[in-house]
Amino acid sequence: MIKQKIFDVKNNRNLTMLVDFYELTMCNGYLNNNVGNKIAYFDMFFRKVPDNGGYCIMAGVQQLIEYLSCIKFTKDDIEYLESKKCFTKDFIDYLKNFEFSCDVWTIPEGTPVFPGEPLVTVRGPIIQAQFVETMILLTINHQTLIATKSSRICRSAEYRPVMEFGSRRAQGYDGAIYGARAAIIGGCNATACTISEEMFGIPAVGTMAHSWIQLFDTEYEAFEAWSKTFPDNCVLLIDTYNVLKSGLPNAIKVFDEVLTPMGYRPKGVRIDSGDITYLSKKVRKALDDAGYNDVKIVASNSLDEYIIRDILRQGAEIDSFGVGERLITAKSEPVFGGVYKLVAVEANGEIVPKIKISENPEKITNPAFKKIYRIFDKKSNKAIADLITLNNEAIDENEPLEIFNPVHTWKKRKIKNYYVKNLSIQIFKEGKVVYKSPSVMEIKEYAKNQLNTLWSEVLRLENPHTYYVDLSTKLWNLKQDLLNKFSSSYEE
Repeated sequence: MIKQKIFDVKNNRNLTMLVDFYELTMCNGYLNNNVGNKIAYFDMFFRKVPDNGGYCIMAGVQQLIEYLSCIKFTKDDIEYLESKKCFTKDFIDYLKNFEFSCDVWTIPEGTPVFPGEPLVTVRGPIIQAQFVETMILLTINHQTLIATKSSRICRSAEYRPVMEFGSRRAQGYDGAIYGARAAIIGGCNATACTISEEMFGIPAVGTMAHSWIQLFDTEYEAFEAWSKTFPDNCVLLIDTYNVLKSGLPNAIKVFDEVLTPMGYRPKGVRIDSGDITYLSKKVRKALDDAGYNDVKIVASNSLDEYIIRDILRQGAEIDSFGVGERLITAKSEPVFGGVYKLVAVEANGEIVPKIKISENPEKITNPAFKKIYRIFDKKSNKAIADLITLNNEAIDENEPLEIFNPVHTWKKRKIKNYYVKNLSIQIFKEGKVVYKSPSVMEIKEYAKNQLNTLWSEVLRLENPHTYYVDLSTKLWNLKQDLLNKFSSSYEE
């Protein structure tokens, strides 16, 4: 009988066994065929931006560091694997003494990223580089998805404050905890998930639910009690019964009769149902007429980027938004399709490129150990394009740079007066951490600044301009050579 593990979500957990089973069988096979220590290179990348958007926001690097730093097979793990009776003794002994020794590069959290770019590159013994596949994908896929959705929602709010309210609808507690972290990176100002503030230092906020109001005999009594309990941060939920006939009048009455005489100003009212545009206009006018033009109106209720955009276009008087299930689950497209592919091996001291070919052209991989350069216009500091090169290629910023579409190769552009930035950073060297992650709030600010380097056409919610991700001439030629080499496999 397999023993159940009880995890402490706040502390380091041993997630070593969170792997797809085929990674274990393959690793056993590598060892059995004396290739387990062969040095391999894997890239993690994605093929399509969710929601047909123009960009994604990289997230999850810190959790990847934590996982890779804690790989260790426990006595229970070993007993379980032995009970499967499909692994060799040599493989079991290898796992007992497992020590991570790979080099790992990633794009920093908060960076806008695009299809085809290596978000994570792992170099090391193939038995190790293969083993970490699932957790790399799981970690980066999830947080990048939520950070991207958050960014879209925050931009649609035209940078009004957005609070992440989705914990209770997340897919499990890790979805809530790390989803809140990613939402902040993407642009949210706060979260309702208290443990995320404790763990990551991000602001947790919240006031009341409808049950508070229902508990009291009258709505007025409920508001009165709340204002006396939290006079310096009084936000009242006004849609329990009727916004305009009950909630709003009672809120104003409590502001007049209870809060103001105590020497405090109310902070806000929240609307969680109904026609948000219509109600917010009526609420704004009534608050202003009553002398509370400084009181903010908060809206929630199954919002997403499209609803927020539309109600603001209709003139909704909303100062901030609480967004729940459609953010924390990325409901409109809840899968980030990152993949993890072998791109090279080392043989006799040389890097030998590898390619995966498919009948679907979008699934053909870019071979070799690579770099990613972001090209910026010197005058505007806007990003022009990204260029994926071989790892040993350098770009001379004093010389004109010609880039071309890797599919429609006749589409070319010569760039002058530019500068480049290498996007990849090394986070592990020979299995040791060599990078210290910024705080989540620092990553959020970095993401905001990086988004400002993109043209507004790339940031559109619908029909965005396609950001160019090109291959260097050397990498393109290498890819074509490999395609030609293996083309006989596809002859009819």
